[in-house]
Amino acid sequence: MTTIFAFDTATSVATCALVRGGELLGERETEARSLLADADRLLREAGLEPGELDAVVAGIGPGSFTSIRMGLAAVRGLGLALDLKAAGVSSLHAFAGGEPVIDARRGEVFTAGPSLSRPEELDVSGRRLVGDGAVRYRDVFEAAGADVPPDDHPDHRPRAHLLVAHVAEWSTPDRIEPLYGRQPDAVAKT
Repeated sequence: MTTIFAFDTATSVATCALVRGGELLGERETEARSLLADADRLLREAGLEPGELDAVVAGIGPGSFTSIRMGLAAVRGLGLALDLKAAGVSSLHAFAGGEPVIDARRGEVFTAGPSLSRPEELDVSGRRLVGDGAVRYRDVFEAAGADVPPDDHPDHRPRAHLLVAHVAEWSTPDRIEPLYGRQPDAVAKT
């Protein structure tokens, strides 16, 4: 029976989950900086040891540059230390109940594709939108005909266990690459 630790740190809410044999054993909302402590708590609550993990799945973005890098460090550290197979999955797959819209800051959002757009440029009529970007730009989206659940609706929160179903292939932890969604502001001078 395969035991998987899944997590996502790319959005405004980090999440981690423990899945065994396709069954969700536990899930937490967390902060990127306390991800490993929450992983330990999930394992203890399930009565498992770190050595009983078989794989790790990480949300790779799009989202915050710093948070994505923290997640990559975690997947590489855990995967290499425990000799786990690993997979990276778009953070957009951590949402259920509608089309995910992640706040990209600077007046932009990440959507499926992934795509980076200004909220007013999206054709969202008749669609149900979820995520922190949907909440932040609720007025724009609702004026364009979208349905956005109330701010406190659970569909706006990412769920790490959902990433597991979207693993396309397993690899080694050092081969997991970020999906930033935009070019960095800071660039090296040549």
